[in-house]
Amino acid sequence: MTLNDVRCFLLDMDGTFYLGGELIEGSLEFIERVRATGRDYLFLTNNSSHNAAFYVDKLARMGLHTDRGHVLTSGEATCEILRERYPGKRAFLLGNEFLAEEFREFGVPVDNENPEIVVIGFDTTLDYRKMQAVCDFVRAGLPYIATHPDFNCPTETGFMPDIGAIMAFIEASAGRRPDLIVGKPNTGIVDAVLRRTGLRVDELAMVGDRLYTDIETGRRSGMLSILVMSGETTPAMLARSQTKPDLTFGRLSDMIPLL
Repeated sequence: MTLNDVRCFLLDMDGTFYLGGELIEGSLEFIERVRATGRDYLFLTNNSSHNAAFYVDKLARMGLHTDRGHVLTSGEATCEILRERYPGKRAFLLGNEFLAEEFREFGVPVDNENPEIVVIGFDTTLDYRKMQAVCDFVRAGLPYIATHPDFNCPTETGFMPDIGAIMAFIEASAGRRPDLIVGKPNTGIVDAVLRRTGLRVDELAMVGDRLYTDIETGRRSGMLSILVMSGETTPAMLARSQTKPDLTFGRLSDMIPLL
């Protein structure tokens, strides 16, 4: 596959399109070029601490006016899977209000007192009471689902611990890893992309700054993988990794001359 074969670019957000609250230089111009060539884009984020409506508003403040159809979160993909595999089951939800709102929109019942399944997201309101409760339910053997696997979330000043660190805490206490992880690089979120776009995997490109999520998504699914060096991955990390991208650019806008 080459860039000429791509009909839709799947764009990671934090570290790829923006960094924390700051737009990465050239990102808007990249979207303009994609649109001008008759192609499409879909923001695909593992960050389940916010919902699609939040991201639409955030992008608008940065100068990109788009709609919810152009944003897919790991939280949404998780809700789709829960409705399919655990219809009507009550979920203990480790997540903030944005993720809870997605569960309400999808009709997934939340019951943190008497759940039938456990779902964890990137909970920026995490406290010790929540950690004790989730470990108790995981230890009891309830089905255990995580929205995504990321260890860190990039910020303007470095990184903040993401859901991967939360999973490590739970494993140390309860002795279990999740039964299912939905987000990149796993198939759950790719299936949601295919349903959303109506395209084949060979018409898609995954663009992101992380090797173990974004680039691994492309490798596992068979779509073109494009690494941008504007976020988590450093040249040293790329050199050490066995997961290699099909293409590498400094940032999104470096692709513009090739589109």
